[in-house]
Amino acid sequence: MRARTAAAQFSLCLLVAACGLPPGADVVVPTDSLPTVYPVTEAPEAPDTEAVFRGADTGWAEAWWRDFDDPVLDSLLDIALSENLDIAEAVARVEEAQARLGVATAGLLPTLNGSGNASRNEQPANAGIVGGLFGGGNDSVPSDSTTAPDSTSQARPDRFAFTDYTVSLSMSYELDLWGRIRRDRAAALADLVATADDFRGVRIGVISETIRAYHEVLDLDRRVEYTEEIVDVLEERAALAETRYGQGLVSSFELYQIRGQLRAAATSLPQLTAQLADARRRLDLLTGGFPGELDELLGGAAPPDEALDVAPPPAGVPADVLVQRPDVRAAARRLEAARLRVGARKAELLPGITLSGTVGLQASEPDNLFRLDQWFNNLAAGLTAPLFQGGRLRANVSVAEAQYAARVAAYRRSVLTAIGEVEATLRQYGDQRERFETISGQLSEAEASLEVQSDRYAGGVGGYTDYLDALRNALDVRASVATARRDLALARLAVHRALGGTWVHEDEDSPSSIEP
Repeated sequence: MRARTAAAQFSLCLLVAACGLPPGADVVVPTDSLPTVYPVTEAPEAPDTEAVFRGADTGWAEAWWRDFDDPVLDSLLDIALSENLDIAEAVARVEEAQARLGVATAGLLPTLNGSGNASRNEQPANAGIVGGLFGGGNDSVPSDSTTAPDSTSQARPDRFAFTDYTVSLSMSYELDLWGRIRRDRAAALADLVATADDFRGVRIGVISETIRAYHEVLDLDRRVEYTEEIVDVLEERAALAETRYGQGLVSSFELYQIRGQLRAAATSLPQLTAQLADARRRLDLLTGGFPGELDELLGGAAPPDEALDVAPPPAGVPADVLVQRPDVRAAARRLEAARLRVGARKAELLPGITLSGTVGLQASEPDNLFRLDQWFNNLAAGLTAPLFQGGRLRANVSVAEAQYAARVAAYRRSVLTAIGEVEATLRQYGDQRERFETISGQLSEAEASLEVQSDRYAGGVGGYTDYLDALRNALDVRASVATARRDLALARLAVHRALGGTWVHEDEDSPSSIEP
């Protein structure tokens, strides 16, 4: 009766521990509350890390920067991709995630341990097991006793000594009845894929910053050159104005105006030089080199007007282009990992079964240790149910559910951010193209005016001051064109970054698109 009562109580405890928890049930992703642009899927197979780093067969790793058609830029990016320290750090994080996946996978396999022991045990004959077998107490016979001592008691030694040598192999295995270990492993796999996407994001970031710094160097280099020429022209123009002012041919207002323009141009030169040095420093840091190592390579850079493709963007971008954005992909994978961990934490509330066993050889002498007839084994199965742990397991479930809710919000934010960035960068690129075309037309007019004034001065019809004014105006417009060209290149770069890399063209059968 007592046994039946204890069994009933034990069964009731197991039922209470599993109450409200369907065995093996997963948490369902609320896809109806998420954007349908990029639905969450099950965790994929483990990626080929070498292929991830090579980027040989993955669309995100295409050399999209070659659209800029600049060999010097291609060489800089080759250096940055191999030497950049941020990329090296991201690679290490991927390797860490791979190791964590290995740790989680190990739980699905049995543990095996080998051991070898040697022990010696010495004890009194009237104590322990031996004392229980032969009778404890004082073995001496009283002097007034007429009873003869037992022959067995007289033959028994006062102490016993045991020497034992053992070699064994022990095994332990937890039955994953409720899928806890499998879910933790799947979550670690999702984390690995998310970390690989983070690596891709870092890679795109390094590429983008290198392109940005390179175009800034080109622009500032050209602007410094133009500003120096403008200063020379204004110095000559100011000298002529002073001479003509002394002759009463120009007013003091014109003289002071030209001097002010000269000072403004001269004071902007140190600022441009400092900005150029800063851009070169950032380029050195991005390529993992020391100052001055890129001077020879940058010396062969093509002029900006020969290194920029101003092709228009596609008419529309497919909505599923967001799939290739590393941040969206990483957010989706981490959402999946959080979902799996909720199920794993709920599975911890259920009882677990562990199988264990030990086989080996045992002998009292080392010479007999490896005889096959000296074998022994010990097999056991245990059932463990969490009856009371102060609410720790339930709190772990609450933590996992809160983390899952946070991942849902993070995923929604990443999708909305991606959509907004794509629309904004496409619009900005269109605006910069129009601005570049307008300023390019202004340059044509300034060059034509300079040519006319040069011909008039050479023919003795026009004045030298008119030629200097036309030259200064042409130099100003050239500097503006260089800046507009840089802004256009950076706007195109922003579109590449918003799209996750490749310049995407809409397929004919694409079901949806994001209009710029």
